[in-house]
Amino acid sequence: MTEQFSPFNYATTCKTFSYSVPGDFNFAFDVVAKRATEADKVALIAVDRTGEEVIHHSYSDLDRASNRFANALMSMGVEKGDPALVVLPRIPEWYHVLLGCCKTGVIAMPGTNLLKAKDLEYRIKRADAKLAIVTTAHAEAVEEIMANCPTLEHLVLVGDEREGWSAFETICLAERDEVDRATLPTTRAEELMLIYFTSGTTANPKMVGRDHAYAFAHSITGDYWMDLKESDVHWTLTDTGWAKAAWGLLYPPLLAGSAILLYDGDGFDLDMHLKIITEQNVTTFCAPPTIYRAFAQSDTSGSDFSSLRHCFGAGEPLNPEAMRAWKDATGCDIYDGYGQTETINIVANFPGMEIRPGSMGKPCPGLTVDIIDDEGNIVDDDDVGHIGVKITDPYPPGLFRGYYRDEQETAVSFRNGWYYTGDTATRDPDGYIWFVGRSDDIITSAGYRISPFEVESALIEHAAVAESAVVAKPDDLRGEIVVAFITLAAGYAPSDDLAGEIQGFVKNLTAPYKYPRQIEFRDALPKTISGKIRRIELRDDARDLP
Repeated sequence: MTEQFSPFNYATTCKTFSYSVPGDFNFAFDVVAKRATEADKVALIAVDRTGEEVIHHSYSDLDRASNRFANALMSMGVEKGDPALVVLPRIPEWYHVLLGCCKTGVIAMPGTNLLKAKDLEYRIKRADAKLAIVTTAHAEAVEEIMANCPTLEHLVLVGDEREGWSAFETICLAERDEVDRATLPTTRAEELMLIYFTSGTTANPKMVGRDHAYAFAHSITGDYWMDLKESDVHWTLTDTGWAKAAWGLLYPPLLAGSAILLYDGDGFDLDMHLKIITEQNVTTFCAPPTIYRAFAQSDTSGSDFSSLRHCFGAGEPLNPEAMRAWKDATGCDIYDGYGQTETINIVANFPGMEIRPGSMGKPCPGLTVDIIDDEGNIVDDDDVGHIGVKITDPYPPGLFRGYYRDEQETAVSFRNGWYYTGDTATRDPDGYIWFVGRSDDIITSAGYRISPFEVESALIEHAAVAESAVVAKPDDLRGEIVVAFITLAAGYAPSDDLAGEIQGFVKNLTAPYKYPRQIEFRDALPKTISGKIRRIELRDDARDLP
C-alpha cells in the first residue's frame, strides 16, 4: 500500500527542536493516568497464543490495575528506591507491575524470560533486589537461589498460587483501584525508574540505570522514527526483558495514545503472525531483520498487508537484502533505526527522508550524534570512527548517565565530552551514518580495515546462506584474515565447492579484499539470550582453525 506519513523537514526540525522535562515527571501518572481521564481508549490488544482470544484493555484499565499493585507494594512495605526483579511474559500484568512500580518509585528490573537460576541470582545480588515478581516458569529457579540472595524479602507470583509466595491476583484484589499521588513520594525526573542489564556478549551484563526522564525522552523515538498516532495499532516483536520492549511495547506508543498489540506466543510462527497483522489491522510494525527475511522468504502471496502503513527495524544492522525482500512482499519500505539500552532512538531513517539501503539514517532531532576518533575529534566523511553522542547542556535526551555501580565501565564510555557507544560507523557527505561493527570487531587485513557487517551483507545475498557471522583470524602474512561462519538455507549441504562458490560470489559483489578467505559451515551460531551472535566465541573458534 502507499504509506501515509506525517513527513517533516529534517533540517528545520533539528534546528528548531526544543525539549523540556517536568522536574517531577512520572510516566504512569502524567501519561497513562492522565489519558485515562482525558481521552480514554484502547491501550492494549492482548492476543493469546492460540490467536483466538482477543481482549482489549483501555488506558483506564491499566491505570486502575497499576493503582492496585502500587497499593499492594505499599502494603508489603516496599519503598521508593527498592529494586524489584520483574520476569514476566507478554501479558497485561507486565504493564500493571511496571506502571505500579513507577507510581511508587520502586525500581523495576525487567528480565528476559530466557533467564536461568544463575542469571537471576546475578541480577538480584548485583542490584540488591528486594522483590521478585515472576510466573510459575521462574518460581523454582528463584527458590533455588534465594539462600544466596539475602536482600530478597518478597516473592510475588503472577497467574498462580504457590507456598511461600504472594499471589499477584490476590494481593491486588485486596487493594483499592485508586491512589492519591500526593500521598506518595515525589519521583524526580533524574531519579532511577528502571535498571536494565545488557546482553553480555563479551562479559557479564552491565547494569544500565534509566531515570524517569527516559520515558519522557521516548517522545523523540515515537514522534519521528516510529511516526506513531492515536489511530495506530502498533506491534513490536520483542521479549519484555529487553530495552526494545520499552521502545516498542511501552513508552512511545502510550505517549502517542496508540493501541499496542500484545501477543503471548512462543517463537516465530509465520502463519500466526500473518493472521494477527490481518485480523487486528496492525498499522505500524517493528521487527529485527531476521524476522523480515523469514516473512519475505516464505509464501505470503495470499496474505493481506493492506493495513500496514509504516514498518521499521532495529536490534541489529539491517541488510539491504532484507529491505528489498520485505518491499517486494508487502509494498512497504523498512525504516532502519539505531539506539541502545543506554539511549533512546538516536539515529534513524525518518518519514519523508530518502532511504539509503544499508544506512542507519541521520541523527535524531535533539541529539548531537557524530563519528569520532579516540580523542573525540570528528573524523572526515567516509572514515571509520566511533559512534558518539555529544554531552551537551542541557543533557542529551534519553542518554543514561553511567553504568549503575560501575565507575570503571562508565569512565570507558564517557570521555572527551562524548558518550562512546562501542559501535563504529562512517558518515557520508550527506550526513547519513553507515554501521561498520562493534569497536572490537573490525578486521585489519593486509592494511585494509574490513567491516564484518559489510561482508555479512554480501553473504546473505547468496541463496544458500541463511545466517552468517564474520570474524578475524590471526594470520602471519596479512595480520588477520576474514573467516565466515555460515548456516545454510534449506536444500543446501556443506561442501568445498559451495564454499568456493560463496567466496567468488562475495568477490564479485564487493571489493575483492573483503571476501572470506575461510568459510566454516555450522548447524547454528552461538547466541546470547537476547539472540545476538556471540562473536567472542567465534573469534576463539577461528583462532583454533587450521
